[in-house]
Amino acid sequence: VDDLEDIIGGHVWLGSICILGGIWHILTKPFAWARRAFVWSGEAYLSYSLGALSIFGFTACCFVWFNNTAYPSEFYGPTGPEASQAQAFTFLVRDQRLGANVGSAQGPTGLGKYLMRSPTGEIIFGGETMRFWDLRAPWLEPLRGPNGLDLSRLKKDIQPWQERRSAEYMTHAPLGSLNSVGGVATEINAVNYVSPRSWLSTSHFVLGFFFFVGHLWHAGRARAAAAGFEKGIDRDFEPVLFMTPLN
Repeated sequence: VDDLEDIIGGHVWLGSICILGGIWHILTKPFAWARRAFVWSGEAYLSYSLGALSIFGFTACCFVWFNNTAYPSEFYGPTGPEASQAQAFTFLVRDQRLGANVGSAQGPTGLGKYLMRSPTGEIIFGGETMRFWDLRAPWLEPLRGPNGLDLSRLKKDIQPWQERRSAEYMTHAPLGSLNSVGGVATEINAVNYVSPRSWLSTSHFVLGFFFFVGHLWHAGRARAAAAGFEKGIDRDFEPVLFMTPLN
């Protein structure tokens, strides 16, 4: 899934399956095992719905954070891995201009400073950003060859728009002032940039969490009511029953 056609096609396919499932459940009655297993009440239905929405929230959080196809970086800002790779690329460009041989320079760990090999042999960016070596992004793909990043393209074919884009993404990572972020140089504490991707991802996580708590709450009440524990308080001696009506 790496273009809009894939996303639309997937939604058409899954949407069709969901419509067929809806028709199926309108026309059929739940099987005996389902009738026995589930609680059948309004509050139980509420708890099932909250549980589903909680899963949707957690799922959306993950997709917003990592996916730059359905959530393009042009609209939401870069992903964390994308900002990290962009920083590696930016400094590769800078140091190559200053005369570094980026294909053979050795870093402080003995691995390649700018480029190294992935576990399966592709040429990838070196440094902490190695953990994000599977990133794919429109600004980086033209520099790939049949076996990862193409050294000759990195030396001769980097375009100004790629340098500008990566510098923009490096300086707008969705990280605030977190540390341990794939080597990205984070802002000083006085700078308070939070990317739209951070807002969208975090809000869905937080809402997913609270919906999960609501799911547990209403599931517990529904199960207790079904088991006969929800008696309510004794209303026979409720003080308000002995008060004169308000005029």
